[in-house]
Amino acid sequence: MRGTCGSESIFTSQLPCPYDGPAVEPENEVFRSQLVSICGSSYADGPVCCTSEQLEMLEGRFSQVESIISPCPACRNNFRSFFCSFTCSPDQGTFINVTNTQITSSNQTAVESVDFYVSERFGAGFYNSCKDIKFSASNGYAMDFIGGGAKNYSAFLQFMGEKKDLGSPFQINYPDQVPSSKTPFDAVTLNCYDSDLTSRCSCIDCPLTCPVLPYIPPPGSEPSCHVGAITCLSFLLIITYSLATLAFVIGYLIESSVRRRREGTYERVALSGDAPSGTSSLASNPRGLVGASSLAQHLDGEDSTGGHSDSRHLGRGASLLDPIDTLQPPRYRLNSFFRRSFYKLGASCANHPWLWFCIIFTAIGVLNIGWKDFEIETDPVRLWVAPTSDNKIQKEIFDQNFGPFYRTEQIFITPTMDSDSSHLRINDASIDPILTWDRLNWWFNVENDIRVLRSPNGHTLDDVCFKPSGPSGSCVVQSITGWFDHTLEKYNSTSWAKRISHCASQPTDCLPDFRQPLAPEYVLGGVPSAEESGSKQWLNAHAMIVTYVISDSLDATIKGKAEEWERTLKAFLQQLSDNSHTAANADIVFSTGVSLEEEINKSTNMDIKIVVLSYVVMFIYISLTLGNGEIGPEEEGVVSSLRSWAADFPRLFQRKSMISSSSTVEGLDPPRLFPRLPRRLFVGSKFTLGLFGIMLVIISVSSSVGLFSLLGVKTTLIIAEVIPFLVLAVGVDNVFILVHELDRQNILHGPNASLNALGAGPLSPISTIRRLPFESRDESIDTDSAPLYLSPEERVARTLAKMGPSILLSSISETVAFALGALVPMPAVRNFALYAAGSVFLNAILQVTVFISALVIDLRRTEAGRIDCFPCIRILSRIALTDASSSVGLGRIARFMRRTYAPFLMRGPVKGAVLIIFGGIFVVSVISMQHIQLGLDQRLALPAESYLIPYFNAVDAYLDVGPPVYFVSQEVNVTSIVDQRKLCGRFSTCLQGSLANILEVERNRSESSFISQPAASWIDDFLKWLDPALDACCRVRKDDPTQFCSPQDANRRCRPCFEGRVPSWNITLDGMPEGSEFMLYLRQWLRSPTDEVCPLGGQAAYSTALSLDANNMSVEASHFRTSHSPLKTQEDFINALTAANRIAADISSKTGTKVFPYSLFYVYFDQYMHIIATTQEILGLGLGSVLLVTGILLGSWRTSTIVTGVVALTVVSVMGTMGVWGIMLNAISLVNLVISLGIAVEFSSHIARAFMGAGAGLPVDILASQKERDERMWTALVDVGPSVLSGITFTKLIGISVLALTRSKLLEIYYFRMWLTLIISGALHGLVLLPVVLSLAGGPGYALEDVDEEWMSNVIRRNDYEYTPFLTDDASDNSDNL
Repeated sequence: MRGTCGSESIFTSQLPCPYDGPAVEPENEVFRSQLVSICGSSYADGPVCCTSEQLEMLEGRFSQVESIISPCPACRNNFRSFFCSFTCSPDQGTFINVTNTQITSSNQTAVESVDFYVSERFGAGFYNSCKDIKFSASNGYAMDFIGGGAKNYSAFLQFMGEKKDLGSPFQINYPDQVPSSKTPFDAVTLNCYDSDLTSRCSCIDCPLTCPVLPYIPPPGSEPSCHVGAITCLSFLLIITYSLATLAFVIGYLIESSVRRRREGTYERVALSGDAPSGTSSLASNPRGLVGASSLAQHLDGEDSTGGHSDSRHLGRGASLLDPIDTLQPPRYRLNSFFRRSFYKLGASCANHPWLWFCIIFTAIGVLNIGWKDFEIETDPVRLWVAPTSDNKIQKEIFDQNFGPFYRTEQIFITPTMDSDSSHLRINDASIDPILTWDRLNWWFNVENDIRVLRSPNGHTLDDVCFKPSGPSGSCVVQSITGWFDHTLEKYNSTSWAKRISHCASQPTDCLPDFRQPLAPEYVLGGVPSAEESGSKQWLNAHAMIVTYVISDSLDATIKGKAEEWERTLKAFLQQLSDNSHTAANADIVFSTGVSLEEEINKSTNMDIKIVVLSYVVMFIYISLTLGNGEIGPEEEGVVSSLRSWAADFPRLFQRKSMISSSSTVEGLDPPRLFPRLPRRLFVGSKFTLGLFGIMLVIISVSSSVGLFSLLGVKTTLIIAEVIPFLVLAVGVDNVFILVHELDRQNILHGPNASLNALGAGPLSPISTIRRLPFESRDESIDTDSAPLYLSPEERVARTLAKMGPSILLSSISETVAFALGALVPMPAVRNFALYAAGSVFLNAILQVTVFISALVIDLRRTEAGRIDCFPCIRILSRIALTDASSSVGLGRIARFMRRTYAPFLMRGPVKGAVLIIFGGIFVVSVISMQHIQLGLDQRLALPAESYLIPYFNAVDAYLDVGPPVYFVSQEVNVTSIVDQRKLCGRFSTCLQGSLANILEVERNRSESSFISQPAASWIDDFLKWLDPALDACCRVRKDDPTQFCSPQDANRRCRPCFEGRVPSWNITLDGMPEGSEFMLYLRQWLRSPTDEVCPLGGQAAYSTALSLDANNMSVEASHFRTSHSPLKTQEDFINALTAANRIAADISSKTGTKVFPYSLFYVYFDQYMHIIATTQEILGLGLGSVLLVTGILLGSWRTSTIVTGVVALTVVSVMGTMGVWGIMLNAISLVNLVISLGIAVEFSSHIARAFMGAGAGLPVDILASQKERDERMWTALVDVGPSVLSGITFTKLIGISVLALTRSKLLEIYYFRMWLTLIISGALHGLVLLPVVLSLAGGPGYALEDVDEEWMSNVIRRNDYEYTPFLTDDASDNSDNL
């Protein structure tokens, strides 16, 4: 081939002439010099097969690709060698064969197609030298433009040989088989890694020249200690637990054997001697005694040494507990102080209830004034990210310098499928392809409608979209329609498929109107791969993806326009989705910029209804359950009252004399026309008191909100849903404890006390408290030990004196634990901790003041026989018979605790079983904790029927591109060559650890860095734009070099900016512009369009990548754009953020500049960078505060350590359940863990306090023994166990069960599951494990009373009226009815 023979038309390039003659010497020296400058020194002499006209055309072709491939000298020189040989080589005929010719428009014969024989060695070397060259402006590769994205040299050559307008004007084929008459072209190729400067490429364009970084294993593949499939920690725990359990069982069997042998020896010795009469019955019948052997030994020893043998008669059980033979336990001064203080407070509140109502509710009113400043924080950034968080600060810096990240409206169009969209499958042959001619026509029409869609105020897509080329440019719409120029007029039902295949393989040939290549991954999803070749079958894609990019702004007006248009688009797409099945047999799922926030708010509104219903159910249960005590034998229930009335009703019609005589003889009540109202239901009810207690919970929460709102602390939706749950749990427990203790005070000192029924006088006021005489003629009863009758005020005061310190212990422990949580910087957790601490503290104050006042008012009402809720109506009490068994009975739960549960739990084998079981729970929990993942699936926060759930499912199934990430450079003087070298990557003097180079090296290990695309390096493209070899880029006027040429200016009037510059433009950066000259060229570059003439223009690609100062005289910040790998799971997002922070820190340390990463999702995942440390910190501080407070208030560090350990085990078991149930660790679950700590304290503190204060009335020789702790634990369980069980446990279980009705996955997983777990775990650890551990290792007890007389009264009361701790056989049945 030689010369030109015309063209096909006036719009196409000249075609070469077929020529089979010899090569010809250049016609002149100008041609020769031009040939040498273009094709190299190998053409300095000798004939050639081209003309000057062909050489000019060749130079023009080179100039089109030089801007893309020139950064790599090896590729550039190989490219020139290849096409110079094709055009001008004198040996052209040995490797080229003209296969077809054609007649041109000038009636000349020209080449139509040729065969070009290329050796595999040259083809592979040529391809390898060019395949890794980056094109920064598009975050892609030069191969996308020069080779159509080819993956091998054959595809590369095939693309370059295709006949196209912007490529070859004729077809060039590259046959694999070479005829014997031909010799393949086999020139020596240059390698990008060669040391020669004419070959060597930078790290960015040649990975083989990159520095080797230390190996970083991908997340999840870090070396860890494993034994088989389990971790070493799990293995160690299992082995330790197994050995401990085995040792315990063996030890128990040995101990049992030894004990049985000793007991046999003891019995033989006892039978051989004469046992003292005072102890023979006890020693010989230990069957019913919990501490029988110890007591028998004590009594035997007493008699044998001549001790006290004449015990005082204190009633039933006095022989076991003689005050002479007992030792008053030590007092704890702090406890005595608190008891006196609470007694005084209780007496004041009981004697002046209305005064306390006025004082407290006035203070409450003042606190609630703060509601005027009430605000709810809904911004997730301000909720979950600390103000000092690096990611939050970096987001603000990015927004201020480059503007907020774009808003996206994304649509997925899929074929209509019967299966649930949550189970989307990609390689499924049963799913029809989405691409059909009919669907394309339908969707093109839809997009046309969207483009003209107007919001209520007339805003269109063109008004709000992002336009990279400026206001007059085109919107960024990533859609398959962009490959067709948004119209199908040029295509038909067969040609459309060829167009899609071509554009998918060669996106640079199908640029959309915003002039950036549109990779097929952005517009087609769910693409199956061919089984043999593995190539993508784009025409069989299962989804079309359409993305509208909308500009965001810090300006509220501009942002409001975008949101208004988005709502209009949302309404349009919702209607389209309803009609798409019939219109195109397609499904539409979508998301707009306003969708997520609106749907989350909708979900919250739905959740509130379920949460409120849960609270209402708990309120009802509390109000109906609270008054189950104070049931005397003279009282009738509803059924018994109706039964008695029905039996006596016939007597109503007998003669009066008969009725009177029968009633007198039989002791029956006269018949009544209407049944008697049962006092138990109408008078004994405490519905009003329970409702008042619930109101105090609400008031405490309200006051806490008012207080902190006044202090400027915003509330959150989590606080609104969780704080009432927490305060209700704590408050209800205290209410039940106070009411049940008052019931016990009424048993001992109220009008229903057994001795009071034998002739007690009228009620005595507190100022005239007197001891009631025993009127029994049985001299065995000591009248000095008779119980006192106390006034209602005194009983209430004593109730608070006894239970006030316990309430103080739990409330202070929880308040301090929550308050320490405020040290955590995460706003949601910090605000929750403050509100929780305030609410718990205020609720405790209300309970020990106004609730005490309400207690005495309700007690007066009850003793006056007035109906609950209707105190104006009075029911007179029936006359009680003078029977000693007529005392008040125990409730079912208290009876169960006393008769069954407590004795059973205190058995030795049961204790061992409990320790083994809970040890196993601990081991399993720790193993399970290792599987807890971080994150929160945003689908859980949406309503079950939300249209966003199918959208997120489609994102996971179809979207195969990752989110963009920007590495922002600050505090660097880019006008200085020294600092330019810290950023650049394509020049020989760039630092090896420069920003651009490090990003490229990290991209090469994407499994660890999560970076998948080449970085857009503005500094490299800008400096390359100045290269005078790219004569179509930077141009100035010839007549006035101070003026830049516009794209419309003719070439004859312009010249390259750096033409004739000394020193000339070079890859060493020597002589590059600095200072003000740098900024002059930079401003022009940012205005230069990015097009085919000069792809390096900065307007479209980099106009938002640099932040200039107000005077445009310096660069304050710039970013280098790249993309993450496709991120599918929460773990992927967290690992990507971690990797980006690591990379930025590495760049900063190597360059000495400030670099940070930014992506849209970073700020939302910031919490997971610190949540493990935050969890450890807040739970550690909470447990530390529990240890400190309980140690001080209980007076025993041993007991406080046990309580803290049980609380920690409760939290561990909750976390273990999280691993089993798949509950992720996030801010919501962290708040729930804090709640579990607080509720565990509530379960444990009252039991521990009762245990420490149950140290009175036990024989001298066993005060420090095991049985002494058993007795104290028995007493504690009977004292407060029923209150804890019926209060917090049953109340919360009933309320939580309502949450099971929710349709919200978030409410189900993070509230129903976690709260159910923490209540069950708290109850088991507080009511099962804690009693066992305290009975084994608890600290010594102390007296609750302050005077000897009251302490002695407690001894008698425990044995004669309230407790029979040693009796466990049938002989105690009667006592349960006392």
